[in-house]
Amino acid sequence: MNELTTSQLCARLADALLARGWKLATAESCTGGMIAAACTDLPGSSQWFERGFVTYSNEAKVDALGVDATLIAANGAVSEVVARAMAFGAIRHSLAQASVAVTGVAGPTGGSPDKPVGTVWFGFQVDGRLTSEVRRFDGDRAAIRGATVQHALRRLLELLD
Repeated sequence: MNELTTSQLCARLADALLARGWKLATAESCTGGMIAAACTDLPGSSQWFERGFVTYSNEAKVDALGVDATLIAANGAVSEVVARAMAFGAIRHSLAQASVAVTGVAGPTGGSPDKPVGTVWFGFQVDGRLTSEVRRFDGDRAAIRGATVQHALRRLLELLD
């Protein structure tokens, strides 16, 4: 699936969700709504895309998704526990059966030794099952954000299969 374009990934994701009668919700920090935008670029996406949350600030993660502020304070926004809480919150605050959440350091600043630029945590909730993973992408801000969108869509497809 690595060779597929973003629009091809979205089309396959649409087919997988429609086959199940499911909808998708996104919770995005470092991508600022790029995953939702990619999904809704596809005609007919209203049949399977339920809503997108752009929760760039910590306060937005708490207010819109119900992420516990103490989790952010203890672990930082770019962490496994926050990505999982975002994915869970996207389901809880929507009518979707599948969600993806991303929180990361797109750069060029903001990195640290333990969370360098390019670090992105992903949270996924598919049919009640919550999973998470971390990836490190190279390149400039645009490349990191683009790779994040691609990985999110590819992984969602894998989880739906």
